[in-house]
Amino acid sequence: MNREIVLDTETTGLSPAAGDRLVEIGCVELINHIPSGQHYHVYVNPQRSMPEEAFRVHGLSEEFLADKPLFGAVVEDFRAFIGDATLIIHNASFDMGFLNAELEKAGHQKLTNPVIDTVMLARQKHPGARVSLDAMCKHYGIDNTRRTLHGALLDSEILAEVYLELIGGKQVSLALIAENVVSGADSIATRVAVSPRPDRLPARLTSAELAAHAGFIATLGEASIWQRYDEPGRAG
Repeated sequence: MNREIVLDTETTGLSPAAGDRLVEIGCVELINHIPSGQHYHVYVNPQRSMPEEAFRVHGLSEEFLADKPLFGAVVEDFRAFIGDATLIIHNASFDMGFLNAELEKAGHQKLTNPVIDTVMLARQKHPGARVSLDAMCKHYGIDNTRRTLHGALLDSEILAEVYLELIGGKQVSLALIAENVVSGADSIATRVAVSPRPDRLPARLTSAELAAHAGFIATLGEASIWQRYDEPGRAG
């Protein structure tokens, strides 16, 4: 089983060394590149003022965060959720810098999880193109109209979609799952490299395959993130 955690944070500013603190963590779990419906989300009291510049980005005020837990009170739950999974992060050095600074303040060891930086991934796949999360959504036709303000959980959900497109599109994952079920193999098939494609491929699934996929999605429950992404008859 390949377990990955798509992760995002919100902060009071740009630099933990300058006294900025973490205020929100959002995580989305992927199993074999499919959203499992499991997520982790928490607001954190930064024990400091909220600069106006940061407030305009995420809309989290000092008053809102005043009764939220300190990082030290949530760190065990956070580490338990991510475990040793690979972390998928957009501009990973920023989020990892803040997380490790908070861990150090709380008396915990720094994270040693493998990390995939989707900014680097996007630059490799689309040289010269803009690689912000909004730009990637526009490139892949991903709906980000809900993103009026930055939010760690929402941005993680959107980044999960972007990441799947960067590694070849959701169709690839579904095809691998189908192959795995048919062959009875114990582990997911090896992913092969694919060239970039700006547009979705036309539907190539039979009605029986679509029905089998719908049955699989139904087992994830109504709260599954995948329920919001899956559309009847859509092949990617």
